[in-house]
Amino acid sequence: MIADSTVTCLADVHAVLGEGPVWVAREAALYWVDIKGWKIFRIDAAGKRREWTTPFRVGSIAPRASGGFIAGTDEGIAAIDLDAGRFNVLHHPEAHLPDNRFNDGKVDRRGRFWAGTMDDTEQASTGTLYRVEPDLTASPIDVGYKVTNGPAFSPAGDIMYHNDSALQVTYAFDLDGDGKATNRRVFATYGEGDGYPDGMTVDAEGGLWIAFWDGWCVRRYSPAGECIGKLEVPVSKPTSCAFGGPDLDRLYISSASIGLDGQDIAAQPQAGGLFVASPGVSGVCELPFAG
Repeated sequence: MIADSTVTCLADVHAVLGEGPVWVAREAALYWVDIKGWKIFRIDAAGKRREWTTPFRVGSIAPRASGGFIAGTDEGIAAIDLDAGRFNVLHHPEAHLPDNRFNDGKVDRRGRFWAGTMDDTEQASTGTLYRVEPDLTASPIDVGYKVTNGPAFSPAGDIMYHNDSALQVTYAFDLDGDGKATNRRVFATYGEGDGYPDGMTVDAEGGLWIAFWDGWCVRRYSPAGECIGKLEVPVSKPTSCAFGGPDLDRLYISSASIGLDGQDIAAQPQAGGLFVASPGVSGVCELPFAG
């Protein structure tokens, strides 16, 4: 089911907790973050790479229609302008939960930003999935997560997927045009040896691609929740994936090196790198955040 299983390292950056790849079409470039390395990376079609140090931990970024990025951080929702060096916190809905931070986040098919929080110690189920509107108001949508990851949206935008990585479960929601998420149900569960479902994306055929932390792979699932493909990667902790490139036919995969000892690093020297493959399907053109 996967046309080309060749996975190559595109940027050997040794990220501590590489996450959140996002293709920015207007720049023909891919951005991703190192949450616990306090960095944002960019690589363009020619392979030229840049990086920025951040004043707070950035869990996810998405381009804004008005320029720059919207981001989920350990200090709340932020606006980031890398060219100007501006990192402005807009709203901190969980200032009362000092151990929580924003983790993964994505833009839906209507230009809204969705981002989840989590207990940074991964002990308490205090995580919440938020929807951020173009006017920058943030509303809690679903609660009780230990480690939020995703979300991802079906090509039509009527289904939202979201992970609780710690529980090894992927949920699906019905999503209407107003951003109301209903009918939460279990889409898929995973067991010993599968790894933990982390960041994910959807292809143009409706397949859901999920990176599996401690799973050494990215798996593809049908809309019915059946595993229909597997892309093995040379690192144990792939963290997320996104389609990009001029034809959206390249799958970019971020990874982490956190928690690996010397023996682990010797066995997987590119841990924390950014990888790329051509899986034989294309992604969906992602909208920028409308705010």
